Amino acid sequence: MTQNNLIKWDLDLIRRYDLSGPRYTSYPTAIQFDPELSATDLVSTGQRTADHSAPLSLYVHIPFCAHVCYYCACNKVITRNRKKAQPYLDTLYKEMAQLSEWYADDRTVEQLHFGGGTPTFISNGQMIELMQKLRDNFKLLDDDSGDYSIEIDPREVDHEMLKVLREIGFNRVSFGVQDIELKVQQAVNRVQPVEEIADVLHEARRLGFRSINIDLIYGLPHQTLESFTKTLDTIIELSPDRLSVFNYAHMPDRFRSQSHIKAEDLPSPETKLAILETTISKLCDAGYVYIGMDHFAKPDDELALAQQSGKLHRNFQGYTTHSDCDLVAMGVSSISQIGDVYYQNEHDMSAYTGAVEDHHYAIKRGVTLTRDDRIRRAVITQLICHFQLQMEDFEQQFDIRFSEYFADELQELDRFTGDGLIILTEKSIEVTPAGRLLIRRICMAFDAYIPKQQPTKGFSRII
Repeated sequence: MTQNNLIKWDLDLIRRYDLSGPRYTSYPTAIQFDPELSATDLVSTGQRTADHSAPLSLYVHIPFCAHVCYYCACNKVITRNRKKAQPYLDTLYKEMAQLSEWYADDRTVEQLHFGGGTPTFISNGQMIELMQKLRDNFKLLDDDSGDYSIEIDPREVDHEMLKVLREIGFNRVSFGVQDIELKVQQAVNRVQPVEEIADVLHEARRLGFRSINIDLIYGLPHQTLESFTKTLDTIIELSPDRLSVFNYAHMPDRFRSQSHIKAEDLPSPETKLAILETTISKLCDAGYVYIGMDHFAKPDDELALAQQSGKLHRNFQGYTTHSDCDLVAMGVSSISQIGDVYYQNEHDMSAYTGAVEDHHYAIKRGVTLTRDDRIRRAVITQLICHFQLQMEDFEQQFDIRFSEYFADELQELDRFTGDGLIILTEKSIEVTPAGRLLIRRICMAFDAYIPKQQPTKGFSRII
C-alpha cells in the first residue's frame, strides 16, 4: 500500500470531528499540572520511579530572539542585546548542577535538544561553554552516535557557527522556514530569502549533519493553495530528511505577538484543509513517510524506522525516538518527564532566575502519574505513534482485562467504527486511513480528564 493510500480524505468526517483537543505530547497534558504540588515530592517520586539503568534525554531552553515572529507561541524574550544571554546561562548552569545531582547517575545521554527562542542567539564561545558544562554534569556521548539536535533560524546562523555546532557534537539540525512567499513572510515579520535557507542547509549537509529537518506552517496570513504549493515544491527540491508542517492556531488573546496578524488576512478553513490535503499528497508522492499529525520523514530516516519497528515515541518535541529515556529539561518554562512525574519550570524569566538562585531549581507545577494515568498514557502513545494496538499487550503489561478496564471507552469507539475511523475487534484497535488525520480525536476517547463531545478550552483545533 502506498503512503497516499494510508490517508483517506473525508471532508464530512473532518468537519464533524474537528474539535479542539490535546496534541498528546504528554499524558496527562500540561493543563493537569498542579502548582500546589511540592517540588520536593515531585523530584523524590521521579528519582524513586525512574529506571536508573536507562539512558537520558536532555532538553535545554534558550529563550532569546533578536526579532519577533508574529505567529510564535513559544516562551521567548525579544531583545537585540546579546549581553543578556550570559546571566541567563550562568543561572542555567546552577540549575544544571542540581539536575545532575538528582538524575545524572552514570546514565548515558542518548538524546539532546536545544530549543527556544533562538538557540543560536548565543555566541560561538557561549555555545562551546554550554556544551562543555553539559559534558561536565552529564555523560554525553563523544562518538557521534547520539541524537543531538538544535533548532536554527536560518537568519541567525553563519557557516562558522554551523562548523562550531558540528564540532561540539550536534549531528541534527532543524531549520525554521515556515513559508517562502515574501508576502507571507512580511505579514509574520520573518523575511528570509530562499537562497539564504538553501545556503545554510547545503552547508549543514556538507559538514556532515546526518539529519536535517525543516519546519513549515500552514494557515498563515495571505497563504493560498497555490502559494503554499510553490513553497512545498521548493522545499521538496531542497530534500530535507524530515519535515514538520504545523497548523497555525490564531489566539491573539493568549499570545500578544499574534495581535499583529489580521484575522481577515488568514486563509479560510476550507483553504487550510485544501493546503493540508495537498501537503500530505505532495510529500507522500515525493517519497516521504507520513509519520502522523504534522511529521514527515524519508523512509531511511530514524523516525520512519522507529515507527516501522514499533519504537516511535512522543514527547514535548513531538514525534521522536528513544522511548526508554527519561527527559531532563532545563531552562525557563521547560518540561521534564522523570519516571512517574512531569513538571514544568517557571515561565517568567525573573521568576525562573529567582527560583534557581534561591533553591537551585525552578519547578513551578507538575503532576504525579497514577496507575490509571500510566495505562492510559501507554494506550494513547501506542495509537498516536503507530495507529494500532493489540489489547493483549496491555493486558500482559498492566495485568488488566482491556475490555473491562476500558468498557466505556470501547463503547464510545463504536461511534468511530460506524464512521470508518477505526476497525475494532475483540483483540485490537486499528486506525483506518480516514482516521489517521483525526488521531487526536480518537485518542481523546481514552483521556480521563477532558470532555469528549464539545470543543475543549486551552487546546488548538485537531486539524
